Amino acid sequence: MLESLGRINHPFVRSVAAAATVGSVVTLSTAIIIGFANPKDKSAHQFGVYSSLFGAAAGAVFGFVYTGKDSEDKSSPNISTADSNVWQDWRNFVVVRKVKESEEITSFYLQPEDKGEIPNFQPGQFLTIKLDIPGHNKPVIRTYSLSDYSEKSEYYRLSIKREPAPNGLDVMPGIASNFMHDRIQEGAVIPAKPPNGKFALDVHKSTPAVLISNGVGITPMISMAKACTRLNPQRPVWFIHGARDGQFHAFHDEMMEIAQQNPNLNVHIRYSRPRQEDAGKYQSVGYVDAALVQELCQQEAEYFLCGSTPFIQSVTEGLKAAGVPNNKVFFESFGNQIKTESPKSTQTATQGEEFAEIVFAKSGKTLTWQPSDGTILEFAEANDIDAPFSCRIGVCGTCMCKLREGEVSYQEEPGATIDEGSVLICISQPGSSKLVLDI
Repeated sequence: MLESLGRINHPFVRSVAAAATVGSVVTLSTAIIIGFANPKDKSAHQFGVYSSLFGAAAGAVFGFVYTGKDSEDKSSPNISTADSNVWQDWRNFVVVRKVKESEEITSFYLQPEDKGEIPNFQPGQFLTIKLDIPGHNKPVIRTYSLSDYSEKSEYYRLSIKREPAPNGLDVMPGIASNFMHDRIQEGAVIPAKPPNGKFALDVHKSTPAVLISNGVGITPMISMAKACTRLNPQRPVWFIHGARDGQFHAFHDEMMEIAQQNPNLNVHIRYSRPRQEDAGKYQSVGYVDAALVQELCQQEAEYFLCGSTPFIQSVTEGLKAAGVPNNKVFFESFGNQIKTESPKSTQTATQGEEFAEIVFAKSGKTLTWQPSDGTILEFAEANDIDAPFSCRIGVCGTCMCKLREGEVSYQEEPGATIDEGSVLICISQPGSSKLVLDI
């Protein structure tokens, strides 16, 4: 009975069902007792009626408050985004809070404009946002890691680094990041797509996890550390982060608070150029490298890395030299995609066509592509076709579109999850003489 009640989600329906069940049981029981005791006694009949009413009332109350294991399971934390209520396209979010975390990083707290629920996400995933920036004839789309974690999401937090212009290069500074820092204030509305990404931590594993980051790479790592602390505190976790000094170290106090809640969370902070006032905020001086990682965690583990491309390249090469298998190292890089050895064979662009006809179905254009035109995304942009994109390295999945006809050849192995019948145009070229794309 309890198991059946637990499967009924609506409290009033559950209350009626429990009342009917308990009332019936009490009525039958009292009838048997009266039948054997004194079936002609009026007071006995009154006792039976009152007992039945009391049983039904008690059952109704019990049914209303009882949830049962099944109901509890349905409301328990679920870090998967496989939810039928997840929105599919753009949804407006309001910036409800803006917080400066360091000299370079500012956090933006987003809640849905429609006040509806938002799905939880896997720690390590990102959010894709769309910005209407003055001077740009089309929206600027970017992806940013989700930097917080709670058992039931009431907001999404993006912690964004202001990107300056690279030294010695005559190029613009980060368009989206500077716009977010300078122009986006509390109350601003930003369209976003659901959380996504394959760089995610399986919280429920027992294998030790080593979270390694530098700079703004801390954003997905703090989400992973929080998720482990709240959902699987028995799992050993090492949190290793590198920063220039205390001014450029975001979330120091927040991370220390998490560590105090979880005795299995080991935190090590390394500053490359610490100031005198940074005393007590870090454990070592220098740059985070594989030697430090191996020194701190001397057992088999899974390694998660996030940060600048040179940083990731250095640490992954060091871990490989130390004998760590490639399938135990997972990373997300801010910059160009890092090439790694993979057991999977990936069709390369050199296997594609010398010339190909590409039909951009939604745009109503049919064009001839040749290898010098670059990727399909670059070819589309050169012909004034507005195709969505963000990372341009096959990681975020923003450029994914339906392939109606033909094949593509990938220059790199895609990092994003690709829907069946779809392709990523940012890292692909035609692999057949004709392509029909839903763009």
